[in-house]
Amino acid sequence: MDEKLEKIEEKYEILTARMEDPDTYGDPAAYGALAKEQRELEPVVSAYRALKRLRGEAEQAQTLLAGEEDAEMRQLAREELERARQAIPAAELALKTLLLPRDLNDGKNVIIEIRGGVGGEESALFAASLYRMYAMYAERRGWQVSIANLNETDLGGIKEISFVVEGEGAYSRLKFESGVHRVQRVPETETQGRVHTSTATVAVLPEMDEVEFKLDMSELRIDVFRSSGAGGQKVNKTSSAIRVTHIPTGTVVECQDERSQYKNKARALSILASRLAQAERERQAADRADVRRSQVGAGMRNERIRTYNFPQGRVTDHRIGLTLYKIDGVMDGDLDELIDALVTADQAEKLRQEGQT
Repeated sequence: MDEKLEKIEEKYEILTARMEDPDTYGDPAAYGALAKEQRELEPVVSAYRALKRLRGEAEQAQTLLAGEEDAEMRQLAREELERARQAIPAAELALKTLLLPRDLNDGKNVIIEIRGGVGGEESALFAASLYRMYAMYAERRGWQVSIANLNETDLGGIKEISFVVEGEGAYSRLKFESGVHRVQRVPETETQGRVHTSTATVAVLPEMDEVEFKLDMSELRIDVFRSSGAGGQKVNKTSSAIRVTHIPTGTVVECQDERSQYKNKARALSILASRLAQAERERQAADRADVRRSQVGAGMRNERIRTYNFPQGRVTDHRIGLTLYKIDGVMDGDLDELIDALVTADQAEKLRQEGQT
């Protein structure tokens, strides 16, 4: 591992030197590319330098301990050696984690699709609660949310919604949300106070563009219609909404949030490309005999990944067995504790697999 890390550190130093070259400042595009590459290497280099520093301190303390006759100095050297030795394993683990293969989609924006599942109107209300939760989480992270398509119910629930989350690291944080979310609570329409169980499905897709996933326009049917909301409300006077159908697979995408037909079409094509790319990734993963079986990050829609139990005030993620008794905070977008635990579990699984190869 050290040989690989030495090469990474050398590359980092070369990038730094090139960025400090006065000629580089005259080319903003080149400077930006170098800066981006340097930022990607910086966490690994910093961790490696910290590890080397600890190893050096341990070696120095060992040498001092072997040659020092003064009892007080020997005790100080012994304590320093013990401190460094205890810190080294954690530093090595941090480096191994940083060196794990990166998901190439982690830096992308995210398309999230939520649909009401089992439970009728209550499932639609729960879908609306999930949308609010993700929108509030995005606000906490400084990300932007834009709705592409929304199909509401008369009572304020959501039959289905597609929205885009734009921001640095959005996919890396939200990709674990794919799956079936279950809610247990007393619906507002329940007169006898009984707890009902309902579900909603969440799909999280990295946003693709036509360059990354080429769409064959001859395989698409594009229809234009007027936008509409619940009960016929919010009807636009112009036909700006777009429906795109991928004829070979029957995949349909609608986009009606933008006033501009051109913008709706561009967003619909982006969502379609993302869906088709995700379907292709899932097909390839299913074809590989060594596909990872862990639920963490699998994003299978038929898996119940999380339960929101309002009477008990708890949220349980079934993939990692984590229960938090802070349901109000979670529903207000306080998701970092859940997501951090999922990221950690995913990294631990990858480290385990790396150790088996």
